[in-house]
Amino acid sequence: MELRLRPPTQAEFDEWLPRQQAQYAAEIVASGALPLAAAEQKAIRDTTTRLPDGFRTPGQLIFRLMAGEEPAGWLWLEVPYSGGGDPHMAWVNDIEVDQACRGRGYGRQAMLLAEREARDHGMTSICLNVHGRNTIARALYDSLGYEVMSQQMKKPL
Repeated sequence: MELRLRPPTQAEFDEWLPRQQAQYAAEIVASGALPLAAAEQKAIRDTTTRLPDGFRTPGQLIFRLMAGEEPAGWLWLEVPYSGGGDPHMAWVNDIEVDQACRGRGYGRQAMLLAEREARDHGMTSICLNVHGRNTIARALYDSLGYEVMSQQMKKPL
């Protein structure tokens, strides 16, 4: 089934945001960057800074991924990226395919929709972060032509 994007309702956003923050904090902890309490604080701080007006914040495009009439996940795209650098660069802050919908090619479709949305907003490039342990996502991004811009490495002692 082909995916499409639609804006979330306020209730959907209110349910998604704490889960997104928790997932972001868990990724920070898994990377070894911060302990859980600090990661949770960082996740809340980062999302609050980026989304002062929730999903209505200018430049922050938050969508439900829809498979027909059924929700299949989320896409959070920033246009342009506020982190500096290229004013024509979009940033994928979050992409999530619901667990029950995985394995159907929706991740690929969602990324292609993100690229189209970025182009429609005048962006000439799109970037994202992916954690090293997320081999499925890394393989998807590689197959879509994304290139590594920087890489952090760590070795426990």
